[in-house]
Amino acid sequence: MVNLEQFKGVFEPALLQEMEQFGIHQTYKEGDLVMDYGKYIRMMPIVLKGTVKVYRLDENNNEILLYYLSSNESCSMAYSCCVEAKKSEVKAIAEDNVELIGIPHIKLDEWLCKYPSWKNYVMRSFNERFIELLKSIESIAFHKLDERLIAYLKEKKRLSGSNVVKASHHTIADELATSRVVISRLLKQLENSNKIILYRNEIKLMPDFDKPLEK
Repeated sequence: MVNLEQFKGVFEPALLQEMEQFGIHQTYKEGDLVMDYGKYIRMMPIVLKGTVKVYRLDENNNEILLYYLSSNESCSMAYSCCVEAKKSEVKAIAEDNVELIGIPHIKLDEWLCKYPSWKNYVMRSFNERFIELLKSIESIAFHKLDERLIAYLKEKKRLSGSNVVKASHHTIADELATSRVVISRLLKQLENSNKIILYRNEIKLMPDFDKPLEK
């Protein structure tokens, strides 16, 4: 039986019992596919442990990183596809070892009417994902690429709790919708400024990484 101890005080005891009864416990290793484009989603995932990154294709079939999901968070797009019986418009990949609980689609509407805490959770999830999307749009539209790279590394640090970011230059370039050459150049500039140390597929953030770069 899946352990939902972390949700005590968030959901009613009766709802927790139903989640334990009907929820499907799933585990994924780093790099595993959690959701894919064009597939019907029969369950809404709630992340218990680990981090999931969610992508979407633009009109030119380029993948864009939408947001990350971490502990206690869910994908509002998955919820929408479940309720409307639509094919997925997003892809989700495990950033590290992930544990989640899948809530069957037949329970989603039922719990909205039955449990106030579930309605609050769903509405809060939609709001949080919407804010993250706005931040992504703002970053792309108004921030320089070096600023976006620094914000990207800070977010990786926050999610992992480690000052060592595990990601290749190619992966970072894909997730920031730019080229590997550009990312490598910007990372080298940060290293020359003693903000980071570059290793193979790893980036160590130095103690003064959060301090502004000197102009």
